[in-house]
Amino acid sequence: MLAALGHPQRLRIIARLAEGRVHVSELARRVGISRPLLYMHLERMEKAGLVTGDLELSPDGKAMKYFQLAPFDVRLSVDTVLDALLADEAAQRDEAARMDQGSRNDDREGPDDMQEPQS
Repeated sequence: MLAALGHPQRLRIIARLAEGRVHVSELARRVGISRPLLYMHLERMEKAGLVTGDLELSPDGKAMKYFQLAPFDVRLSVDTVLDALLADEAAQRDEAARMDQGSRNDDREGPDDMQEPQS
């Protein structure tokens, strides 16, 4: 949850949603960011349990996505911060290992990569 709260844009989104439920296009205008970027932030916030989103049909049949704040209470302690830091460091190590493994796989020559000798 700390990671979801640890971004200035997400704090701005929370501030706007504190005013009440809002359609995603209107929220993007209020926050001053693109809808794709807003969706990226909202997805992270939804996974953390900070917001909820609902699809509704407008009278003309269009799907409308609305978001609102979910009730949450955050309490910080030194242990909470240290646990979040350790989890973040582990995630960074895992990502670095995946990237390293991927680059090693790219360096290997497979049967399709080998060139046939020219006669």
